[in-house]
Amino acid sequence: MTTQTGEQISIRVTVNGRVETAELRADRSLLEWLREDLDLTGAKLGCNEGECGACVVLLDGRPVNSCLVLAAEADGREVLTIEGLGRAGALHPLQQAFVDRAAVQCGFCTPGMILCALGLLGENPDPSPDEIRRALAGNLCRCTGYQQIVEAVLDGAGRMREGART
Repeated sequence: MTTQTGEQISIRVTVNGRVETAELRADRSLLEWLREDLDLTGAKLGCNEGECGACVVLLDGRPVNSCLVLAAEADGREVLTIEGLGRAGALHPLQQAFVDRAAVQCGFCTPGMILCALGLLGENPDPSPDEIRRALAGNLCRCTGYQQIVEAVLDGAGRMREGART
């Protein structure tokens, strides 16, 4: 927090590579600020209790449930949402692997799954299926049955390693 006056605070956060500043209530969650003020709706409001993973974003490269993080806690830090990862016609290798491996069904959980996986791959570029399952344990999916998701992360990890070598 850079300034505080009563209930209002000022924050400065790098979101998807772009510096964003805001005056907002001290009790607003990062999820609310991203969705309502910045119109970044990839992070979903699921349980609002940190149990489903639909709201996951990367905060300084680490997955967090944005429904449980105050926007004020992101002051001076970097946030990556699914919107900052790739774009139409040029998806990130992990996003493309999710598409190619049919790990996307309804899409509600997909942004959180991809960002949790990306957080894991930032620490461990060659994870085992069990390591992937542990990293994604806080993300709920009601459509795919998880096997396609694990396969997509393995595939995406390989694509990312290949890209790093070229």
